[in-house]
Amino acid sequence: MNLLLWVAALFIMQQSPASQAPPRTVTPQSYPREIVLTGQMRFVDECSFCHGRDAAGSETGPDLTRSILVAQDLKGDKIGPLVHEGRVDRGMPAFDLSEADLNAIVAFIHDQKTKAESVGGGRRNVDVSDIETGNAEAGARYFNSAGNCSKCHSAGGDLAGIGSRFRGLPLLQRMLYPQSTRPAPRPAKVTVTLASGEVVTGTLASRDEFTIALKDASGATRSWPVNEVKFSVDDPVSAHFDQLGKYSDEDMHNVYAYLQTLR
Repeated sequence: MNLLLWVAALFIMQQSPASQAPPRTVTPQSYPREIVLTGQMRFVDECSFCHGRDAAGSETGPDLTRSILVAQDLKGDKIGPLVHEGRVDRGMPAFDLSEADLNAIVAFIHDQKTKAESVGGGRRNVDVSDIETGNAEAGARYFNSAGNCSKCHSAGGDLAGIGSRFRGLPLLQRMLYPQSTRPAPRPAKVTVTLASGEVVTGTLASRDEFTIALKDASGATRSWPVNEVKFSVDDPVSAHFDQLGKYSDEDMHNVYAYLQTLR
């Protein structure tokens, strides 16, 4: 099987979001069942034409159970302003909802997200032979080439024995998308360039589909719409995602084969 298709079908490409585990809710929350049921009715009336009746997305709107903004929301503190203000540039209109209706919709979205997290997403069982087709020697050469894996990892260091600890899909997930298997090791560094040319740096405070926020040297939190600024995030884990644009299908199979030898 083509490994690029594995990446697309299992856990990377946005065209297959169900293959990724949903981002974990920062602050777990629950709501009375009657509020959730009311929210379901209001959500179907107001939101399902874009986000689907179950909040899991459609051809015209994203899956809210996998939204970073929803994961960071606490009882509507992020969902509420978004609903009231809209994102016209992204095709989302503003909604004039009562506080009761909005609270009910928030409850329904979080209830759906909790269910999605309990399922976990992602394909769990694969035939290992489908992905064990690479050349380990070629994988070692790729791994150790300048600008590739060895700039951050060492076969005798952090990856020692990884081929014994993981095999099949779990190893492939850690190789291609480690964000889904462990938290980031430290706060990411962010550089934001404003339209004026001003450059602001700091540690990542939050990032979602619409907004990038950082804490600057004074400890103040600053945020901007992502479509109004240029920004870069210095996060070692994100290098795996960047690497996907460089891999050929053969490279992926070969590096995977090499990692399997690290026992």
